[in-house]
Amino acid sequence: MTDSSALDPEDRKIVTLARSARARNGVPEGAAVRDETGRTYVAGTVALDSLKLSALQTAVAMAVASGATSLEAAAVVTEADTASDADRAAVRDLGGAETPVLVAGPDGTVRTTVTAG
Repeated sequence: MTDSSALDPEDRKIVTLARSARARNGVPEGAAVRDETGRTYVAGTVALDSLKLSALQTAVAMAVASGATSLEAAAVVTEADTASDADRAAVRDLGGAETPVLVAGPDGTVRTTVTAG
């Protein structure tokens, strides 16, 4: 487990934003990504009959749609133990294999940090 207070302030910010998106929208997951300019993109799980995206996939898509060319970091708030392969692939496609993905529980405590690789 990672002490969330020991996180870089910008990483703590994306974890907080991801947690807020999850709570506000009542969805299984919340996510946030930070692009190469420091802009953040926040999203929740999308579960429509015709479209299913995880929160992290949605946040990456929002970054791409807004013109981001790279990612500095990503965070997901989830009940799962780690980020899924599909989530890591989405982050990797935009940010590269070494992009950190912070995985936090619903209380905002970062459980682990993995790379998108």
